[in-house]
Amino acid sequence: MSFAIESSPSTGRFRCLIDPNGITDISSGSRPRDTSRKKNNCTLKGCKKTSNHPPPVMASTYLSLHYHIVFGTKDRMPLIAASWRPKLYEYMGGVIKGLDGVPEKIGGVEDHVHLLVGLKSTHCLADFLRELKKASTSWIHGQTELADKFTWQGGYAAFTVSATSLEAVRDYIAKQEDHHRVRTFREEFITMLEKAGISYDAKYLD
Repeated sequence: MSFAIESSPSTGRFRCLIDPNGITDISSGSRPRDTSRKKNNCTLKGCKKTSNHPPPVMASTYLSLHYHIVFGTKDRMPLIAASWRPKLYEYMGGVIKGLDGVPEKIGGVEDHVHLLVGLKSTHCLADFLRELKKASTSWIHGQTELADKFTWQGGYAAFTVSATSLEAVRDYIAKQEDHHRVRTFREEFITMLEKAGISYDAKYLD
């Protein structure tokens, strides 16, 4: 950029003239103004961005967080009766929505449940499951003959699911009764842990 200083003999004042290809003309004054610190105020055609311009910021956050979650009844008692099992799943789906999650598939048999859920990055999985277990236990106590006899096990297993595997997991959960005609929950659970590369102590699975 080129510039020139013009002075006026009669007034003793001067003005700084910026080349037309630069940023702007500076009006007359006792000293030329410093425009080097101005940021993002260039509107003239031909103005090029400088290091003073902040980099563009991504406008949104994009997530694909799906979990296959499994937990059973305490001591694996076969308490979840087929007569009210679908209503339990429906209620659990409502609780998941109330916790700001997405119920994608819920299924199981008399001693455990499988859930495929979509969660946000702000969810704490342990807190989410604590609230889900608490709410569903209260529903079972109030809506079935079990009263205060029912409780879930303390722990759970949770596995992340890729978008390409969602349909296969949905199908697996939908066919739980078929799976458990040939193998127990314990056998299924161990297979899932080993497939996911999760170490375990067998004495805590009984």
